[in-house]
Amino acid sequence: MLTIREWRAVLRSSLLDAWSVVAPVECAGCGRADRALCEQCRAQLAPSIFTTEIGSMETTSALRYEGAARLVIVAMKEQGRTDVAGPLADALSAALTAALAGSIGPIELATVPATRAAYRRRGYEPVALLLRRAGAPQAARVLTRVRATQRQKTLGRAARGVNLAGSLRASRPLAGRRFLLVDDVATTGATLLEVSRAIRAGGGIVTGAVTLAATPLRFPAVPEGSPGTWNPPHRQQ
Repeated sequence: MLTIREWRAVLRSSLLDAWSVVAPVECAGCGRADRALCEQCRAQLAPSIFTTEIGSMETTSALRYEGAARLVIVAMKEQGRTDVAGPLADALSAALTAALAGSIGPIELATVPATRAAYRRRGYEPVALLLRRAGAPQAARVLTRVRATQRQKTLGRAARGVNLAGSLRASRPLAGRRFLLVDDVATTGATLLEVSRAIRAGGGIVTGAVTLAATPLRFPAVPEGSPGTWNPPHRQQ
C-alpha cells in the first residue's frame, strides 16, 4: 500500500503529464518535450550543501554550477522560465538553512541591487523571486549603485572584479546591523566581494554568504558544517 507521500507523488506526476498534453513545454534542463522539468533533471536539483571560501567570507551553496543545474538556472535568469523557480527555491532554502544554523541574534539578508537594464530585460529579479518562493524574509534594500557597469557574463575573470569595484555603496548607515549575503551564482566571487565591501564600508557586519549555485573548483573548499533548521531572521527596520 502506498503512503500518503507516495500517493501525492503519483498524483503530481499524473497532473503534470496531463498538463504537458494541454500545454506542451520543453524541460529547461535537457530540452525534452515533457514538462518544465523532467524527473531526471529535477533530481539533479536536489541540494548537496557545500561551502567555499571567497576572500575571507565563507559561502554556502546548494548546487554545483554545472550540467542540468546550470542550464535550469540560465533558463530562469535569461529565458524567462519562472516555471522552474520552485525547485531552485527549495535548493536555495536548504543553503540558507545550513548557513544560519546555530546563528544567534538578528541577521538580515542582503542582495546585489539589479541594474535597470537587467530588470527591464527580465521583468523580475531572480534572487528576489527565489527568496519569495522559498518563504524567506525579503532582502534588506541597503545598497545603491553609484556607477554603471558592464554585464559580468561578457567579461573574463580579472575584468569582472575591476568592473564591479566601487560600484556599490550603502544607502544609509549600517552600524550594528548583521547581514548574510545572497546571490544566485558564484563564479568568480566578484559580485559577493563588492557587496561585502559596500556593506562593511557602511558600517555593517557581514556574517557570510549564500548562493544557489557555485563553481567550487574556483574557490578553495572549507570544512562543511552540519545543516540545521532554518529559523527565518527578523528583519530590522
